[in-house]
Amino acid sequence: MGFTIGSSRGIRDIRSSSRRRGRSSECTAVAEFTGLWGWAVVPGARAAAGACSCGHSDCRAPGAHPLDFAPEVPAGATLDEVTSAWAEFPGASVMLPVGRAFDVIEVAEPAGRRALVRLERMGLPLGPVTATPDGRAHFFVAPGAAAELPELLYRMGWDDPTSLDLRGLGPGTHITAPPSDRGGLGPVHWLRPPALDSATKPPAARLLLGTLAYVAHRSRA
Repeated sequence: MGFTIGSSRGIRDIRSSSRRRGRSSECTAVAEFTGLWGWAVVPGARAAAGACSCGHSDCRAPGAHPLDFAPEVPAGATLDEVTSAWAEFPGASVMLPVGRAFDVIEVAEPAGRRALVRLERMGLPLGPVTATPDGRAHFFVAPGAAAELPELLYRMGWDDPTSLDLRGLGPGTHITAPPSDRGGLGPVHWLRPPALDSATKPPAARLLLGTLAYVAHRSRA
């Protein structure tokens, strides 16, 4: 069958084997997110051959959304707590709620890679950055950035943000965390992994936005 999420019988079967195996590397990664970086985590759906493990045939985002029946693992959860919680949803992807510890600025991955090189050369503060298998780059920035983004871009002279292929993700959205698969397309990976200083205190969006907007504009041109 491939999927176990959403199937109570499959969940019971794999839950037993998961407990026998003990702590997985996936649980260790989740515990790092919750305990070290202070991020909440939500079990997410997986996808294969276009079908989503949530069990809804009309799912609009197969393998790219939280499981609506899975409780959130809160920031600060220990490895023991994570292992216990994740055993309830074997095979789930790891998803991070946006808008609490961080917001996200999303751009096309090629533009994001070029902007990241520029920003590092300039010595500007940077938070974690991920790349998704569908060609997007996610820059972690301070909470509130998504709501401020249109005004910040306008002040910088960008009257039409949609022309930049750049957008802000804030409260109510979730991103897939490395190394989980997204949408059955492959794993998400770090372009810039989290560190103690950047994960707990991501930079203000205004520090990165000028470079991101410029590179995104040049890339589309």
